[in-house]
Amino acid sequence: MFLKESEVLELKKSTSEIKEAIVSISSILNKHQRGELYFGVKNDGEIVGQTIGASTLRDISQAISNHIEPKIYPSIDAVNIRGKTCIKIEFQGEDIPYHAYGRVYIRVADEDRQLSPNEIRKVILKKNKDKYIWESEYSGFDIKKVSEKAVKSFIKKAKIFKRIDFGFSGVKTVLNKLGLMRNQKLLKPAELLFCNNDTFEVQAAVFAGTDKITFLDIDKFTGNLFDILEKSEAYIREHINWGVKFGRLEREEVPEIPIKAIREALVNSLCHRDYSVPKGNEIAIFKNRVEIYNPGEFPEELSPEDFIKGKERSVLRNPLIAEVFYKAKEIEKWGSGLKRINDECKAVKIKVEFKVLKTGFMVVFYRREKAEAPVPNKTHRKHTENTQKIIEAIIKNPAISRKQLSRDTKMSVSSVIHQLRTLQKDKYIKRVGPDKGGYWEVIENS
Repeated sequence: MFLKESEVLELKKSTSEIKEAIVSISSILNKHQRGELYFGVKNDGEIVGQTIGASTLRDISQAISNHIEPKIYPSIDAVNIRGKTCIKIEFQGEDIPYHAYGRVYIRVADEDRQLSPNEIRKVILKKNKDKYIWESEYSGFDIKKVSEKAVKSFIKKAKIFKRIDFGFSGVKTVLNKLGLMRNQKLLKPAELLFCNNDTFEVQAAVFAGTDKITFLDIDKFTGNLFDILEKSEAYIREHINWGVKFGRLEREEVPEIPIKAIREALVNSLCHRDYSVPKGNEIAIFKNRVEIYNPGEFPEELSPEDFIKGKERSVLRNPLIAEVFYKAKEIEKWGSGLKRINDECKAVKIKVEFKVLKTGFMVVFYRREKAEAPVPNKTHRKHTENTQKIIEAIIKNPAISRKQLSRDTKMSVSSVIHQLRTLQKDKYIKRVGPDKGGYWEVIENS
């Protein structure tokens, strides 16, 4: 048996070189995700053997476990080579980049070279490119499931903001131009963006205290991503405190948390979540904070602070979804979301925290202990643009149907139904008479 060092094979004279061996293992993993290492063999291939005591193999295993992150579980065995006892280590792992003693190395020929921050970023991008596979998969929906109204609404908004140079010329044509179709079939992002997709949902709840023991309200939102964004923002608006600031001519209702920051966090949670994971997004409103969570791992080797300080560009998990949101001006500039959230909160002295979790990412807005000049209960819940449209349409035509409301407000029927239920629950409107033949009534002072 002749052994020669290569990009996947490392030779060490003895376990006295354990530190160098650990560096070699991590560098081979970062380059090839698998490899072998022998103790008891010189780097020129000469077999010298390795003394093995009662704890030698265990000590090697512990050293690898203690000094390589993420953890790996190699095979470590005593082997006989040309009549001499050596130690063979076989290892593999896909969770790159691997760190040895807090640093990242990569294999170049038979040497281990430490990576610069920029090179580490390239390794991360290589790893993350496989996560884009979800966007390239075909949807189970037929193109007939696409809401023409939703597509037209997007086109109208994108043209107003001058982020597209084409108009509506048919659903299929628009989706092709947006890269949401391949071989005449819908891709999964099209399903989420423009179909009323009930398979994806956002769970929302209001809790009585600072934990999840007792809840005061619970809801869930479905629909396309644009509908879900509106419903989610409306829910938070309705359950945070509003204060009053008096100007020279009129009073202004001011939320305890900047609405721009809330919406930015919601958009971020929809663009960067991992849609291959069945778990939904979550909104949790506590007595002292508001949490917006999505199951999408934060890019390794990067931190929220890198983006807040403008040091890094966005690493997009779902570039097709992000591009559509950008064209609709829901994203102002890629990679600037966390900075915008931070700046909005800093301007009004609201504490915000960005938490990188093992299961995803969460933005936490901390509420003020006491709302300044709180508005009475009936008026502090400021209407969203969509709820205001519904109220105005009802005033004009109290007998208006849900379908007609959908047409007039350019919202999906499911979104209209959700807004109506919210307005009824908060006693802004009430239904008089049966569904057929009855009418809506706007409650005074609402």
